[in-house]
Amino acid sequence: MNDLPRLLITMGDVAGIGPEIIARAWPELTKMCRPIVVGSRFWLERALELVDSRAVARTVTHTDQASASAGEIPCLEGSEQDLRQVPVGKVTAEGGQAAYDFLCAAIDRTRKGAADGIVTAPLHKEGLRAAGLSYPGHTEILAERTGTRQFAMLLYCDGLAVAHVTLHMALRDVFRHLTQDAVAEKIRLLDDMMGRLLDRQPRLGVAALNPHASDGGLFGDEEETIIAPAVRATRAEGAEVSGPWPSDTLFVRARRGEFDGIVAMYHDQGHIALKLLGGTRAVNISAGLPIVRTSVAHGTAYDIAGRGIADATGLIEAAGVAARLARRSAPE
Repeated sequence: MNDLPRLLITMGDVAGIGPEIIARAWPELTKMCRPIVVGSRFWLERALELVDSRAVARTVTHTDQASASAGEIPCLEGSEQDLRQVPVGKVTAEGGQAAYDFLCAAIDRTRKGAADGIVTAPLHKEGLRAAGLSYPGHTEILAERTGTRQFAMLLYCDGLAVAHVTLHMALRDVFRHLTQDAVAEKIRLLDDMMGRLLDRQPRLGVAALNPHASDGGLFGDEEETIIAPAVRATRAEGAEVSGPWPSDTLFVRARRGEFDGIVAMYHDQGHIALKLLGGTRAVNISAGLPIVRTSVAHGTAYDIAGRGIADATGLIEAAGVAARLARRSAPE
C-alpha cells in the first residue's frame, strides 16, 4: 500500500456531484492510490449517506496522518467557508470560494512534497465569479498558483489525447489568440505528456482551423500562415507530428490508430470529438505544470446533484491516470 502514490482528491463545488462521486468511487480509489480528500467533512458525510456507503470520514490535518482504506476516508478541511447552508444544485459565492480554496490547498501541499498529485472533482465557473474570482476554470488557477506560463489542457481516453491551443474563450476571440508560437507550444506539451503516458514517441496530428483545411486558401489562410509553420518547426525539433489536417477526418484517423494525440485549435473542436469517443471515461490532464493534476471531464451536474445517481467512472479513470503519471514522475 505504501508503494502507491498519494493523491489529493479535491471536492470541487459542494453543491454539485463532486462529494457523491468521491463517496461512490472511494473503494476503487484505494486500490490504485493513497487518496486523501481535500474538501468539507460535512459534505463528505452527507454524500456517504446519499450513496449508502458504510465508509467513515475522518478529519486529518496533515497528509502523513492519513491512512486510507475502503472503509475510512481521510479528509483535510480545505476552506474556512461556512458550507452548511449551501443549497444543492445552486450557484453560491460560498461554494465557489470553497472550491477555489480546496484547489489551492491541494496545490500548495503537493508542491511542498506532501502528495504526489491532485485529482479534481468539478467546480462551477459561475460559482467562481460569484465569489469574485476571475478564472475561467481549474487550469488557469493551477497555472497561476504554480507560476506556469506554458501549459495546456488535455482530454485523454483509451490512449488518445487532445490538446487545445485556445481554451475557455468566446469563439470570436479564438482568431487573435492563434499564433505560430501558440500552436508550437501545444504540440511540444502534448508530445511530452503523451511520451510520459505511452513510454514511447507519440504520433501527433494537428487539426486545421477552417473547413477542409481551407481548401488551398479558399476558406482562410490560417493553415498556411500559422499552423503549417508550427508543424514544420516542431517536426524539425524531433516531434513526430503532421498536419494541418481537416478535423472531420483527423479524429477518424486517430480512432483507427494512426495518431496518439491531436492538437485542436479551440475548445469544442477537441472536446466534442473526444467526449463522443470516450464518454464517461474521458480524463482531463494538465500538461506543463510542475505537479501531476488530472480531473473528471464533466461538470458539476447541478441537475442531478443530491440524487445519488451520479456516475463516478470519470473520477476513477482520472485517479488511475494521475497514479500512472505520479509513478513515472517519481525519482528512481
